[in-house]
Amino acid sequence: MSKVAELFPQFQFENLDQPTFKEDSVREVLILPLLYALGYEQAHIVRSKALKHPVLTVGSKKRPVTLIPDYLLKVQDNYAWVLDAKSPNQNIQTGANVEQVYSYSIHPEIRTKFFALCNGRAFALFRQDEQLPILYFELAELDAYWDELSAYLSPSSFQSGKTLTYVLKTPVRKVEFDYATRPLLEEIRVKKQAAKRHFGVTAYFTRQSWNVVREYIKNFSQKDDLVLDPFGGSGITAIEAMMVGRRAIHLDINPLSVFIVDSLSAPVDIEHLQRSFDKIKATYVKNEPKTTHKINQYLKNYSYPKGYVLPKNSDVPKVEKLFSKAQLAQLAFLRYLILQEPNESIKKSLLLAFYNTVSLCNLTFHATPHGGGNHFGYYYRYRMAKIPTILDVMQVFERKFERVLAAKKEIFPNINENTIHNLKAVKQSATDLSFLNNESIDYIYTDPPYGKKIAYLDLSIIWNAWLDLPVTPADYQLEAIEGGELGKSKAEYNDLIAKSIAEMYRVLKFDRWMSFVFAHKDPEFWHLIIETAERCGFEYAGAVAQKNGQTSFKKRQNPFTVLSGQLIINFRKVRRPRYIIKAALGARIGDIILQTIEGVIAKNNGASLEQLNDELIIKGLELGFLDLMKKEYSDLTPILLDLFDYDDQTELFTLKTGRQFKTNIDLHLRVRYYLMSYLRRMDIEHTPARFDEIVLYIMPLLKNGTTPENQTILTVLEDIAIRIDADSWKLKTPGQQQFFD
Repeated sequence: MSKVAELFPQFQFENLDQPTFKEDSVREVLILPLLYALGYEQAHIVRSKALKHPVLTVGSKKRPVTLIPDYLLKVQDNYAWVLDAKSPNQNIQTGANVEQVYSYSIHPEIRTKFFALCNGRAFALFRQDEQLPILYFELAELDAYWDELSAYLSPSSFQSGKTLTYVLKTPVRKVEFDYATRPLLEEIRVKKQAAKRHFGVTAYFTRQSWNVVREYIKNFSQKDDLVLDPFGGSGITAIEAMMVGRRAIHLDINPLSVFIVDSLSAPVDIEHLQRSFDKIKATYVKNEPKTTHKINQYLKNYSYPKGYVLPKNSDVPKVEKLFSKAQLAQLAFLRYLILQEPNESIKKSLLLAFYNTVSLCNLTFHATPHGGGNHFGYYYRYRMAKIPTILDVMQVFERKFERVLAAKKEIFPNINENTIHNLKAVKQSATDLSFLNNESIDYIYTDPPYGKKIAYLDLSIIWNAWLDLPVTPADYQLEAIEGGELGKSKAEYNDLIAKSIAEMYRVLKFDRWMSFVFAHKDPEFWHLIIETAERCGFEYAGAVAQKNGQTSFKKRQNPFTVLSGQLIINFRKVRRPRYIIKAALGARIGDIILQTIEGVIAKNNGASLEQLNDELIIKGLELGFLDLMKKEYSDLTPILLDLFDYDDQTELFTLKTGRQFKTNIDLHLRVRYYLMSYLRRMDIEHTPARFDEIVLYIMPLLKNGTTPENQTILTVLEDIAIRIDADSWKLKTPGQQQFFD
């Protein structure tokens, strides 16, 4: 049976021409059967809800204007979309009717992503950010559009952001790898200096922690899969993909970025590389220009960058002014010696050490009291040091070469002559991946540039000039930044990021993942990423707070303004994506905050203020109420101290002793929390914990009289405890436990 015949069995569409068939008939005869068929029960359909207009009033007494949408459709206690009925002769594609329903969708109490109109003849569906319908069809032709309509508007097409789940972090038994159901990773402890292939080898402005990237690649891809990073930067993604047996594509508009990956990964004979360095060093030391006469002579005989114009905010106008004459002569001579090397891979490896030498041997560099020093990269502009620290060029070059040599040795088992064909480094804009086929990529991990923070091409002039790497006006046009020398607007920046996400969607295979690093301070950019990704067809799978190893003073002062690290936003490319529903402002936000706090405490068996802050930022961003939360809950401490216990030694918040969870936390998670609390207490008291006593302790604490089967308690108990006799249990040590996400 066709869908039209099923939903409207006795209806003749010719009836729409009768003058008696008006808006109320459209509602009862056509719209209600459609809503039921989509999967909405009566409890999910809110009829004629009165809304006060947030701005307009009438009369001298300023009576509020009332808005009354015909239907509000609810999913998970939030409004998913709004629908208005119109008479058959009414226009539902443009004009005042569309504007009216749009006003419902943006109302603070509603805030839906979609709104729709139906006049009996046709159905028009709009996204809040689109001027034209994203779906329009004659109702008599519903059969041809049913699958698409259902994909947009059925209750299963919506989600309320990230949910706390209860799954084993380390599976008890090995299961087949399933791309579509990969778990989200928890925060990963950063290992900053443990990899020789990254630490001290490349100079760049920002970089991801190599072990974090590595774990994401391992989690979301398999051996021989193709991993893409379209904002490649210093090349962490590509190198780590190769280190774990994947293939990799590294993209960046900055030629320096491509040079870094190409040079670091270039296979070399280690002994040949060492001999080449020794030869260059011996020649340099013998002929180093130190006297004024020799310096001037070398400046005539050996080329160095001239005429490269620096950004307007620089302390000097051109790149050569960043160096003393001696530095220019010495670096020019060193570069000349390197360029005489006939083996391309050896030459690239030596140039990698050279460009790192340029970073320190210039007039922006100054030593710091605690050791080390800062240069232009620290200030994100070409700032001349008040008292420059002049370092010995060959000593710096030798130190940098030793780092390159150690990196080459470390990567050799995985990146060598036999595997290098699996790595491609390309100078290309992320907005144009036309060299890649549709659905050719298995995993994307990327850390895009963020707004005004760093003008990468501007700040790479010093390196690109010394390495003879060309940067064109077109490159500046395509660079995804806000501001810079071209003074790009936020809209231009947003457009470039949106085009990049669209291209990432095109090249990614179905049921595969994209992990998008979010370090922007503006919540508006979060919504740009989510909205663009959803519009392309991605499904949001959750964001994870990833620390960078330290907490700033600013973070402690402004908990709902600054993340202690960054977010890694995870998306899936699926055939029927679900859309995030925003929470209605002012409605249930206190409940959401409390549930989030209890969920984090339950999941971690106690939570720090920082953990709670980061999880609440994610929830506030996901559900669109971060601004309200910042205003009304700027300080969580009073709420936490009133409702929870705090341990001064561990700095963790826990449930007050004997208190129930107030919100709907997963049954298994609650059982596990209470079990761990009870077993810890018994352990401190050196008292055996017997199963019957455990059950009697847990039952009263479970909300609303929920009574789990004894087998449920036993299953959780076996994960966290060991049996010490026939009926007694003891909490496992941390090394023995199978922790839960």
